[in-house]
Amino acid sequence: MDTITLGHLTGWQFAALAFAALLVGFSKTAVSGANTVSLAIFAAVLPARASTGILLPVLIAGDVLAVLTYRRHAHWPTLWRLFPAVGVGVVVGTLFLVRADDAVVRTSIGVILLFMAGVTVWRRRQADAAGAAAGQPDGVATRAGRAKARSYGVLGGFTTMVANAGGPVMSMYLLSAGFRKLGFLGTSAFFFLIVNVSKLPFSAGLGLIDGHSLLLDAALVVFVVPGAFLGKWAVDRINQRLFERLVIAATVVGGLQLLLA
Repeated sequence: MDTITLGHLTGWQFAALAFAALLVGFSKTAVSGANTVSLAIFAAVLPARASTGILLPVLIAGDVLAVLTYRRHAHWPTLWRLFPAVGVGVVVGTLFLVRADDAVVRTSIGVILLFMAGVTVWRRRQADAAGAAAGQPDGVATRAGRAKARSYGVLGGFTTMVANAGGPVMSMYLLSAGFRKLGFLGTSAFFFLIVNVSKLPFSAGLGLIDGHSLLLDAALVVFVVPGAFLGKWAVDRINQRLFERLVIAATVVGGLQLLLA
């Protein structure tokens, strides 16, 4: 990959990356999917392919903080159902990265995110019209639920491998499965910690992570911590309906950013 060091960055570029790292911490403990903005900032400041490798350890730092905050709220049956499909998606995404250029990657993921947001809005309106209550998650209860988990899992693994953009896909799945706010955050925290750590050898093998990128990560991880605390403070003040709207809005913004980049 293109070698990136702190010495290559101007003050404004580092400030933009630091803000993006703070936003990663916020998104991991408050509004999942908002880190698509971080993805866009990293891709704007750094070479597109290199940015995915540099962003990954920053995301893992946010995942660790999210797990420490919401570890009691994870729904493990959903996680176990998702992981095999996600593994398939990660492998497919790795093969895709070998062949596809940045423009194809961005366009593909942007279309997927906007489609998922549209489907989720439609499903939530149907549930509201029927008077359905979003209580326990339904993602693994039926054959249709298991099929949905597999399809979202493959898409989530694919998008997280090629552009660290799996957050919005899994956000749409967890919302459509009926997860409440804390269950949503706890389940996604463990999901992304495990998935992102498993991506490290793939990213290193593709040359997206090296010693220079890790030194830059060490400087940026410091900014993830205040973002996580800010997110924990904010999430206690966001009601369920607003939480869902913010997640969907962040997904739409992320998809549009990728399409228009």
